[in-house]
Amino acid sequence: MLAQSSGQNPSIDVVHLGVSYRSVEALRDITLKILPGRLTGIIGPNGAGKSTLIKAMLGLIPINQGSVFYQGQPLMEQLERVAYVPQRSQIDWTYPATVWDVVMMGRVRKTGWFRRFSTISRRRSLEALERVGMADYQHRPIGQLSGGQQQRVFLARSLAQEADIFFFDEPFVGVDQKTESILFNIFHELADEGKVVLVVNHDLGNSITNFDDLILLNRQLICSGVRQMVLREDNLYHAYDGKVSFFNAQAA
Repeated sequence: MLAQSSGQNPSIDVVHLGVSYRSVEALRDITLKILPGRLTGIIGPNGAGKSTLIKAMLGLIPINQGSVFYQGQPLMEQLERVAYVPQRSQIDWTYPATVWDVVMMGRVRKTGWFRRFSTISRRRSLEALERVGMADYQHRPIGQLSGGQQQRVFLARSLAQEADIFFFDEPFVGVDQKTESILFNIFHELADEGKVVLVVNHDLGNSITNFDDLILLNRQLICSGVRQMVLREDNLYHAYDGKVSFFNAQAA
């Protein structure tokens, strides 16, 4: 079922996307639209293909079929417009880099490799750190931070990129309540600026009400669209094979 949601262009359009790992089908025939100006979450059970969907859209894993477009053009030809923050478990936290080093990495594409960062790039990086409340930690090694602080630093890096599209893969895992609040506030600010903001989320608790739109997966698309429509009992039952604990779908 593909629930339609009204909105403005430009959007990301996923068309008949399919992904398989050897003989295992990870995603089957996914077709959906992701609107700018809306905070969109991807939800579904473990192994549903939530992270796989983002990676496939960005070309980080091969796809068997389908296409992904942004403003009517292949997204793969516009990756300079995308900021992507992977799961924390995929990052080497022993790498000898400071908070400042990590955030400045977000300016490399605009500056170019092996070129001196401009005053504007330094200003944008500092502004990003201030926005996430981590400016006082800019000289701290990244490995010495808490999980929530690390997530905020990588959010700052994505902000420094000045992207049009933001993808976050399970950013709330292992973070404190303060960090979760900061992340959601900034995600909403980015959406209000007309950005595309897509977040993989594993929690069906009260935090789910922060999302405007949802994509419900279980290897295939169960439903996508406005939150209240997606969180209907029949959709959740279908996605989770009848095994789901949710605080109150109707109140969401």
